Amino acid sequence: MPALLQGKVAVVTGVSGGGQIGHATAKALAASGALLAICARTQSNVEARAAELRQAGARVLAVAASLSDETQVRQLIDATLREYSRIDILVNLAGGLTRYKPAVEHSLEDWTSELNNNLLSTFLASRAVFPHLQAAGGGAIVNFARAGLPQANMVAYNCAKAGIEALTRTFALEGKDSGIRVNAVAPGLVDTASNIAAMKPQDLKRWAKREDIAETVAFLASPAAAGITGQVIAVTGWGL
Repeated sequence: MPALLQGKVAVVTGVSGGGQIGHATAKALAASGALLAICARTQSNVEARAAELRQAGARVLAVAASLSDETQVRQLIDATLREYSRIDILVNLAGGLTRYKPAVEHSLEDWTSELNNNLLSTFLASRAVFPHLQAAGGGAIVNFARAGLPQANMVAYNCAKAGIEALTRTFALEGKDSGIRVNAVAPGLVDTASNIAAMKPQDLKRWAKREDIAETVAFLASPAAAGITGQVIAVTGWGL
């Protein structure tokens, strides 16, 4: 998708480890011409990803922030505006599954942590960037849900991702008159480095490739998806 995002400014959260969806997404957006602001909790991780992206020719601002903290979300947006003077795209990738246990064993801290890392972070970042997309005359937000039915031992994560679908559709309704498109990508099993290390699959053919996820994000962020908003797009590879 060459140059469809030329000169657009994209904020991408959750760009931490190598071999993960965040890194692949940032690469895909840069290849389409976007200027990047990437974010992760740990300074060393986000700087490492920024260095890799710069080696490939991307212009990148690296910001360490915890996106369940309202003040740090504001700092990310302010830093991006200082660097580029505008924001056109937000990709809400921060989060992930960290609590895996039966529902009755979830503590209040487990529940709160999982919802904060996934749903609250998506809400805070979307709310913070919305006025700037309006000022730019429109833009795109891409969130991350999950494909398939809820699974056992993941009650807080399941609820957080269901909430992200509702959040996506609500922001899409509220952004339609301003030209702001809001969609979500819902991956199945993805060939990230962490998934492969944890699950040790014998055959990856049925898994979605992280590059396919990244290209879907780049498409949804681009003018090619001008008629798409309020949608949740499943990307499951061949593991239907």
